[in-house]
Amino acid sequence: MLLTHNPKKKLLTWSLNIFAISILSHANTLLAGDRLLATGGVVQIEGAGGGGLTPWALISGYGTDKQIGGSAFYTEAKTNGDFEISAGGVSVGLYNRLEISLSQQKLGLSDTVPGERIRMDTLGVKVRLFGDAVYDQDTWLPQVAIGAQIKRNEDFNNVPKALGAKHQTGVDLYLAATKLYLGAAFGRNLLLNGTLQATKANQFGFLGFGGDNRDHYQMQPAASVAVMLTDQLLLGTEYRYKPDNLSVFKEQNAHDVFLAWFPVKNISLTAAYLDLGNIANKANQSGWYLSGQISY
Repeated sequence: MLLTHNPKKKLLTWSLNIFAISILSHANTLLAGDRLLATGGVVQIEGAGGGGLTPWALISGYGTDKQIGGSAFYTEAKTNGDFEISAGGVSVGLYNRLEISLSQQKLGLSDTVPGERIRMDTLGVKVRLFGDAVYDQDTWLPQVAIGAQIKRNEDFNNVPKALGAKHQTGVDLYLAATKLYLGAAFGRNLLLNGTLQATKANQFGFLGFGGDNRDHYQMQPAASVAVMLTDQLLLGTEYRYKPDNLSVFKEQNAHDVFLAWFPVKNISLTAAYLDLGNIANKANQSGWYLSGQISY
């Protein structure tokens, strides 16, 4: 097991221990993965099962209600202003009901602050409340889940605090509803998702939480639409609203257009055009991201 004497990292350490014990104790079950292709989504930047930007109600991995599944991912993104974002992590899906994820995100600050980067650790928990996005085709009710992402900015005292951010840590709470409609788009499967998130995060948390403009939770919606072009290609788009808490720089909403390829069931590769709007002193920050994922 991992050991630490740093109380700030105790929660993360215990979560890693629990994750490792679950994997080792249920290895045979984990490898089963009997759910359908892509029904765990891809992993979003903060580690939850969903799209690249937005958590969905789907539980990561391919485990059924009698199995344990899991995913591991790594993502790289770069904007036209040379901001670089990298993210990596793991998640486990318990019996298609509970998802636990651990991830770290890094933001390279380009020439805005040369040579500097900001690190953020995220522990995610998601619980499916009711519904099945795939198999409940005889009802309009979607799969619905609630979740929380506990974030800690490891470099808060450098740039975020200087810009007026109030808190080093924050908790994003969300409610997500996802539905897959079989053959609904010219014979292709259509996925719809809506997410409502309560957050104080500045730029997902890279610039801390709360600010001199606002320091209270705000409800921010997000939406995703995706179509299965073939049995192995998923084309989609997402739009995510974000709060504007810092007076020094205006924060804007984010959206993307992505193409996810599943060459085999357990591997996916996602490429996307990404628009993050203003980041710090640079406007119109758009670019690309590439993400690879292994799921069971």
